[in-house]
Amino acid sequence: MSTIKSVSNQANQALDSYKQKDASKVVVRFKATGNAPIMKQNFYKITASNRFQTVIAFLRKELGWKPSDPLFLYINASFSPAPDDSVANLFKCFATEGHLIVNYSSTAAWG
Repeated sequence: MSTIKSVSNQANQALDSYKQKDASKVVVRFKATGNAPIMKQNFYKITASNRFQTVIAFLRKELGWKPSDPLFLYINASFSPAPDDSVANLFKCFATEGHLIVNYSSTAAWG
């Protein structure tokens, strides 16, 4: 019986730690592609627990673009992540020299 209680406590602790938001930040570097405007500042620290959708909304705001304006984002000039991907996972898998490089364009640039 104590073994079951111990496993249950461990499971609850694991769930609690999973639910906690990661307050750490990652450096995101934006690079313009094609005819997209170049940003004056292209390095930003973004909370790692955010979804990529937050990065999309942030970039639209910084560029002054409306939600209806086309915006294509790519990681390391190779693929477009899903909006529900976490910034932390993208950073862990695809960071280059301590930065998550996000290329942006107003037209489709890469597949």
